Amino acid sequence: MNIRLRSTGFLGVFLVLLTACSSSTGALDTDESSGDAETVTEEESSDAATDVASDGLDVDLFFDGAFAEDVTTEDCTLSGGVEHTCYRVTVAGYPANREVGPFCPSSLTDDAEAGGIWFDGEQVYDVDGDFIASLAEIYGDGEWRLHDDDGNVYVIDSADGFEAAARPDVAEEYQNHCVEGRLEWLENGQPVTSTVLIPTEPVAADNPSETRGTRGVTLDGVVIAESAPVDAILGAYTIAAFDDCGGHFNPTEGYHMHGLTGCSERDVASEDESAVVGYAMDGYAIHSATEGVELDECNGHSTEDEGYHYHANSVEKNDVLPCLVGQTVAGEQGDGRPGGNGPAR
Repeated sequence: MNIRLRSTGFLGVFLVLLTACSSSTGALDTDESSGDAETVTEEESSDAATDVASDGLDVDLFFDGAFAEDVTTEDCTLSGGVEHTCYRVTVAGYPANREVGPFCPSSLTDDAEAGGIWFDGEQVYDVDGDFIASLAEIYGDGEWRLHDDDGNVYVIDSADGFEAAARPDVAEEYQNHCVEGRLEWLENGQPVTSTVLIPTEPVAADNPSETRGTRGVTLDGVVIAESAPVDAILGAYTIAAFDDCGGHFNPTEGYHMHGLTGCSERDVASEDESAVVGYAMDGYAIHSATEGVELDECNGHSTEDEGYHYHANSVEKNDVLPCLVGQTVAGEQGDGRPGGNGPAR
């Protein structure tokens, strides 16, 4: 078996041209919060940010086009009962700085450039022809066969197939398929925007809280979702491939991230720090993965220049952040809107 495992000891790689996942993308009804809104226009956001705030979300760090609407501020109540102010952030749902994909190879002879990556909590693999051919050996199950006798890979190739395969109860005809989505298969062929409320300044919680649902947002305008349901995906003999940036589509939530490989980085941190890639739901910055640094149970630490901030888990762990140290919007802890019965991809 000649399977290419992706190295995860990197900080900023794979800046490429390229269901759920979370059943909650952070959308909030406008009547859930009160208070006069103060607009922070996208025109005020500089695409050449040179500074990073250590005291909360910095609108200026986001890429031009990351927001679907102007960012506003409003009154909010945090999970610990604190009356506070929050940013209402509506992200575009599609990266502002790159195209997405590729996801699945078409042939057993395809190399890593033809596909994306797959991570399952233990390893990260290049989704190339060798990986597809070796799934039975990798997972110790002879039922795996994602290709025909001529070496052609079974890849979802229609909107109907995408709808049927990117859900928990995958029909038998779509098992042993590499599942990938396309923007054109989403409703009206448009990205799915998501709205989250994030404290304007982080407020520490009494105790760390387990993350549920949406973890945060990337600087290029995409939701950071909860862990992908790997057991369900593999149990249906499918591979819901991610692109090299760690994201993929599902029919209801659109494009979203399950791992962060550096594609949304802003290299504005201090010399000894990895780049900023996004913000968590409690308002603390998320930096790229790092090595050789002592972190707390939530993957965070404090430095003189950056204040407290998180570092994303290495991508193979399928869990960007294990917990949050700050308070989130009351009733919306890290999960945006109430859970539903959406696709488990």
